[in-house]
Amino acid sequence: MSIADRLQQLNITLPPAPKPVAAYVPAVRTGNLLFISGQLPSADGRLRYAGKLGADVSPEDGYAAARLAAINALAVAQGELGSLDRVTRVVRVMGHVASAPGFTGQPGVINGASELLVEIFGEQGRHSRAALGAAELPLGAAVEVEMILEVE
Repeated sequence: MSIADRLQQLNITLPPAPKPVAAYVPAVRTGNLLFISGQLPSADGRLRYAGKLGADVSPEDGYAAARLAAINALAVAQGELGSLDRVTRVVRVMGHVASAPGFTGQPGVINGASELLVEIFGEQGRHSRAALGAAELPLGAAVEVEMILEVE
């Protein structure tokens, strides 16, 4: 089954790749690795999840934010590769969670991205990962997700 078919089966539509909000490129390829810059939980040009986990964003909303940020990262990958079928492995996910003092649920929040990648890519979606707390994220986002993909 193609990744496009799998996305359709999961009722996921990839948006156009988000435009960078500063002086960087959305992705860099070197050899068989594609590095995706940090992506925010935005849709239709608007940040959908803002604030800090443990204060004004629930863990459930944080999970949804991580999932949306991962979808945006995949949109960048598709834009760079032409097709997600060229992804042979998700190597690493870095998740940053805007966290209020005392919030320690970063791993559960970033599971929103990790579990999505396994749903889409199966075993090739299993990856190494870091789930980090942050005092602030760009534009006040609740979550930012970056990833490294092995590609053909």
